[in-house]
Amino acid sequence: MEPDQVVALFIKGKLAASKKLVHECIDDGEDVELILKKLIKAMELVGDQFAAGDIFLPEMMVSARCMQACLAILKPLLNKGQGSDGEIVVIGTVKGDLHDIGKNLVAMMFEGGGFEVIDIGVDVPAERFVQAALEHKARLVCLSSLLTSTMPYMRQVIDAFKASPIAAQVKIMVGGAPVNQDFASKIGADGFTLDAGTAVKKAKELLQMT
Repeated sequence: MEPDQVVALFIKGKLAASKKLVHECIDDGEDVELILKKLIKAMELVGDQFAAGDIFLPEMMVSARCMQACLAILKPLLNKGQGSDGEIVVIGTVKGDLHDIGKNLVAMMFEGGGFEVIDIGVDVPAERFVQAALEHKARLVCLSSLLTSTMPYMRQVIDAFKASPIAAQVKIMVGGAPVNQDFASKIGADGFTLDAGTAVKKAKELLQMT
């Protein structure tokens, strides 16, 4: 298995072929952690293609689904969190906003990047974000907003973290269609990404994993 070979399957949504390839690698005795690393690299390449405009949202979504199916095969054979140094990310759409397509895609990309994802859903109040980060000992929290009317609530979530005992340990990333770098900087977010394809790369930079 090579990452380029996996990319070709993923962007075409070849779910059965992707799973078959993983099973064949396992049956051939290939190291499971190495298989995972190759899959993660493949998803990074998919993200690069998306960021470059070479592929679009449908290809990203089918790639993420293929990756999830492959991860489901590997997870029983791996230690929890392997491939991301045990990093956990909490993700949710902020209070007042019920949109979840973008959030779900980013969550899938994080899983594809080897993170353990705690998805706390939509319409999430500030205290729930803080509670989830505390409960799961997460160093990264991602806030999603798809409505301009709910964007200001992101600041409330960030303020809640600043007032919490884990303020110094947690990095906050924000994203969503109406969100931009200028807004992210104004509300005190640690990071912003324009799309799901670059979210994992930015997260690893924030957590100094690269």
